[in-house]
Amino acid sequence: MIRARLTRRAFLRVGVAAGGGLLIGFPWAPGIGESGTRAAFSPNAWLTVHPDGRVDLRVASSEMGQGVLTGIAMLIADELEADWSRVRAKQAPAAPDFANPLMGRQQTGGSTAIRGFWRVAREAGAVGRELLVEAAAARWGVDAGECLARRGVVIHEPTGRRLDYGVLAAAAARLPVPEAVFLKEPEEFRLIGRSQPRLDTPQKVDGSARFGLDVRLPGMWTAVVARSPTLGGRLRGFDARAARAVPGVRAVFPIESGVAVLADHFWAAAQGREALRVHWDPGPHAGVDSAAIERNFAEGLAHGGVVERETGDVDRTVREGRFVEALYRVPYQAHACMEPMNATADVRADGCDLYLPTQAQTASQETAMRLTGLPRERVRVHTTFLGGGFGRRSEQDFVREAVQCSMKAGRPVQVVWSREDDLTHDVYRPATLNRMRGVLDGKGRIVSWEHNIAGPSILARVAPDRVRGGRDPTSVEGAANLPYAIPNLRVTYALVEAPVPVGFWRSVGASQNAYVTECFLDELIAEAGADPVERRLELLRDRPRHRRVLELAAGRAGWGDALPEGRAHGVAVAESFGSVVAQVAEVSIDAGRVRVHRVVCAVDCGIAVNPDLIGQQMESAVVFGLTATLKGAITVRAGRVEQRNFDTFALLRLDECPRIEVHIVPGTDPPGGVGEPGVPPVAPAVANAVFALTGRPVRSLPIRVAG
Repeated sequence: MIRARLTRRAFLRVGVAAGGGLLIGFPWAPGIGESGTRAAFSPNAWLTVHPDGRVDLRVASSEMGQGVLTGIAMLIADELEADWSRVRAKQAPAAPDFANPLMGRQQTGGSTAIRGFWRVAREAGAVGRELLVEAAAARWGVDAGECLARRGVVIHEPTGRRLDYGVLAAAAARLPVPEAVFLKEPEEFRLIGRSQPRLDTPQKVDGSARFGLDVRLPGMWTAVVARSPTLGGRLRGFDARAARAVPGVRAVFPIESGVAVLADHFWAAAQGREALRVHWDPGPHAGVDSAAIERNFAEGLAHGGVVERETGDVDRTVREGRFVEALYRVPYQAHACMEPMNATADVRADGCDLYLPTQAQTASQETAMRLTGLPRERVRVHTTFLGGGFGRRSEQDFVREAVQCSMKAGRPVQVVWSREDDLTHDVYRPATLNRMRGVLDGKGRIVSWEHNIAGPSILARVAPDRVRGGRDPTSVEGAANLPYAIPNLRVTYALVEAPVPVGFWRSVGASQNAYVTECFLDELIAEAGADPVERRLELLRDRPRHRRVLELAAGRAGWGDALPEGRAHGVAVAESFGSVVAQVAEVSIDAGRVRVHRVVCAVDCGIAVNPDLIGQQMESAVVFGLTATLKGAITVRAGRVEQRNFDTFALLRLDECPRIEVHIVPGTDPPGGVGEPGVPPVAPAVANAVFALTGRPVRSLPIRVAG
């Protein structure tokens, strides 16, 4: 068994909770702060055992449909040996104690929730278990080694005596914290590794689940904001007389992002905004369009970029073999969360309460601190359920608007974005232009690979201090870590600024680069006359995880078997966020319309904490990725985003969704990510199937096929 050395100083709060329950105070393991040093975290309570045996757990990560409220609770409950039917999970408040060890902040993203809290959450549960066992042994006057915990009770093995956790809670709270606890070995897990019912399902079925848009506070007004229609535009002035005349409108005033209209309810606020007369300075980008942005990317490629990875001698091999070159284009993408952006703020002289569907509790708290001047302990963040996140809800624009409106109005204010606001003022997945070059030798083997990327940088906007020498590691995810055994390889990145704001989008750089690399690989394999799966397996000879998922997906999909007439298979493999995923898509084309009939997905994510949740996330990723593959693209004309609603930025409809099969590679390694790794293989698997059908490689998204 694994022994975790835990000092008494690590557990600074162990006591009796309200009502006599056992309260375990347990700080997360130190994380890497922005300074790069190991930072110590303050203590905080993570679990409460009530006298009636109920167990309350606090989860620091945001629940946005991915099941983290259940997954992290399983980690604690398994080591605690709690009765799962008596466990409740709640969102934790914003506090440094709840920072994700992999991120150094309380934030949900990068598929870090389960893998970030994997060990420390289990340690918290193990300490609770040991205290309860000690309390039972003391009551019986026996050695604790004769006792064991099982499903919410402590059992004295020689006599069969049993005591419920609730009965032991108060006594356990008075015991000294153990110097060390044992963590379970994988074969001892009772919850982890088995599908458990989601803890948030009952609330979402009976309607009691509270999302951001459900928040209602006494005296609250609703606000909508008129923002510049052009990228980088600025407010010059406005006439609010007609807006104030709309029934229900209570106030109109400027804020940082534009002009806010506050009213009794959303409809009145929206009508008031329509009645506003606003004069905008269109700014320096009023003439920019998508074509001009791509020309800038092309110039970036021509001038060259920083080398992110290089092995062998690419330049020499270009002169010695069959040379293949291609340009790949990837468009801007919107997040299009089903719940548009919103935030509720209640700012008072003595404090501020934020009610948010947020992925970034620490950042939201700090935003309010900066705007109000209040200290951290006076700013409370109440995390609601999120109607989708995908990285968008780590941003602070909607938080700033709510805080500024509440400060000016002197009352609670809920800022609500319309769908048009959401699509035209997003922070988009970056567009990129990619130049690919490959060389085949006389036997059709790939001996050289060059990938040149040009596009804007996410980190240049959100963390410019991390972009050094033109390097943004998020921009080369899925490219610089190419897993194939190619002796001569070079990957470069040219940072090209553009007026379109960019941000983290589900699976980040891997979402673009896996499409480019896996599609170009199929081009080279076709040039060599080889089979896409067989050649990939050859190139992955030193990558057992990649081989396993590829073999599993191909086998379950029936790769090589006869398909119905007019259909073809496409395959792709991608590694991201600590996991490896392979997908095989079965595709047909009818009158220029691409139809995906089936997607077989295989994933190696280490230990599968909750297999059902993993399957759900892979299915979600396939649907999300198919929308970007077949439907959406954000374009710019005259300095404005052209897509305004789902009529021009379509999502995949129910009757267009394929049959999706998910197969999990068994494993006992610590968990990898799950929420994001299913997206990168979708586009190339489908595009490669289209290539197989048409003989023409798909070098631009979304896929368009001539009828």
